[in-house]
Amino acid sequence: MSNPVTINLPVMGCYTPAETVELVSRAGYKKGNMRPDKIFLSAVSGGCLLSFGAAASLSVTTAPWFQENAPGLIRLVGGIVFPVGLVMIVLTGAELFTGSNMYTAVAALHGRITVHKMLLHWLLCFLGNLAGSLFVMAIIIGYGGVFDKEPYRTQVINFVTSKQVKPVFHQIFLRAIGCNWLVCLACYLGMQAKDLSAKVVGMWWPILTFVTLGFDHVVANMFFIPLGLWLGTPGLTVELYIWKGIIPAGLGNILGGAVFCGAYYYWMFVFQQPETSIDGTYFQAELEEGRLPRTTSRNNRPMEHGFGSEESRDTSHELKEDERRAMR
Repeated sequence: MSNPVTINLPVMGCYTPAETVELVSRAGYKKGNMRPDKIFLSAVSGGCLLSFGAAASLSVTTAPWFQENAPGLIRLVGGIVFPVGLVMIVLTGAELFTGSNMYTAVAALHGRITVHKMLLHWLLCFLGNLAGSLFVMAIIIGYGGVFDKEPYRTQVINFVTSKQVKPVFHQIFLRAIGCNWLVCLACYLGMQAKDLSAKVVGMWWPILTFVTLGFDHVVANMFFIPLGLWLGTPGLTVELYIWKGIIPAGLGNILGGAVFCGAYYYWMFVFQQPETSIDGTYFQAELEEGRLPRTTSRNNRPMEHGFGSEESRDTSHELKEDERRAMR
């Protein structure tokens, strides 16, 4: 009788979807409990880094013949370059308003942070991203004269006109939903991978997709549209940018990130499901070991699922009791 064959399967190079949502929730918990000054400064860095990627994308798409004869191809070229901004943000731990829409929303749905902390994080990220984007746009790119000469100047004006002046409110809003749906998917895939190269590849494709489709990202537009104002784009004003740029793009990005990504993955893999461990470690153990910042709810314990509702706390308590009985 032959001996049974033993097959040693290699360790997966990524986390499961349920584990990834748990990682997103823990990241949202950490972000929601950061000091406000650190959130703001980290968001300033995020705005700067994304602006570098946006500027590079504008530069490589400055090709008048291709813009006229192969606009789809030149959009693809811009999409290949633009993701460098998000990759730098994620790998350096900087804050991005659109990414926060998913991270902190999942943590809030999980009951690990309050809605107030979620909204405060969004506000500080938005203001910090705006400050960083305007700094790079004005000081580095504007006064640096990067796009002052032709054909770069014309490319910026044409791009901003098609991005901000011509579209109507609802078009920008709907494109912004699709944009942050893809951006947060990129963040999700970046967390799912375990090694650096896989993280970069995972993040690259969704960002390439949204740029190639011409979707609207409120933070990227914090660089693009003010640069158009700087260079004197006809018909573009600050009032127009606020009403038809920041508001619809911001609202659409929130909906795309918090609902289409965050709420969906929470519902699929967290809601009414047993707690998921990460590499054998549960959330409570991370708290006790000091690897996560401690914060408490009104009952002096981290809140459970569903914004700390009584029903969800009872369910969690029952699950923990079942676990204790099984251990006995």
